[in-house]
Amino acid sequence: MANNNNPQNQNQIQIELTPEVARGIYSNLAVISHGPNEVVLDFISLTPNMPKATVQSRIIMTPENAKNLLGALADNIKKYEATFGEIRPKRPIQAQQAQNEIPNPFIMGGNA
Repeated sequence: MANNNNPQNQNQIQIELTPEVARGIYSNLAVISHGPNEVVLDFISLTPNMPKATVQSRIIMTPENAKNLLGALADNIKKYEATFGEIRPKRPIQAQQAQNEIPNPFIMGGNA
């Protein structure tokens, strides 16, 4: 029988993933904005030759949690590249882009 008083058991979080959420939402564009107390990530699906794109999902988090997400994402990309090889984006990563370059689809939007 497991000991329910074990500190490790008290720190575990059970995460439920419903079938609707498990399907996921495709995004090929993100706009990131921020205010003094939050970072807002809008995930968008942009379809070629369509004049309008709709936000599919919005995530609002504290700046601290956004920085934790940044670190976790960087760690996961490093592990992915160690397994599958370097990811070479076809679009520039930097925010400042030359006039004729295709814009990076994951952009900073500024203050919320």
